[in-house]
Amino acid sequence: MIGRPMPARVRAAYRAEMDAARATPDSAARWRHLERAHIISQPWPWPHTANHLAMFALALAQRDRREALGQIIRIIVAAPGSALGRYPEGNTGRARVSLTQPMPLPTDLAELLTG
Repeated sequence: MIGRPMPARVRAAYRAEMDAARATPDSAARWRHLERAHIISQPWPWPHTANHLAMFALALAQRDRREALGQIIRIIVAAPGSALGRYPEGNTGRARVSLTQPMPLPTDLAELLTG
């Protein structure tokens, strides 16, 4: 996907998840939205990196040291991994999940990304 722009419908879904993460006061819901935005953004270097920056900011706000440290590593590898097409599809992007572990795509996101 190097050099390929994010399709408008995918960008809209990504923005909706990122906006929802910012808008909700519920931290569990905020993480769910960021995880979904992560799955959507994986093929595109800059949205993928921006998502990890948002995850890092939330981890700091929650004083979650383990998550923050995990996000630092992910921030470093997100853009190169996306640019090279080397990312684990469906991975939620959290520190509690291995960097290389593929995960099942939610049905709606699978349709969005393949449609």
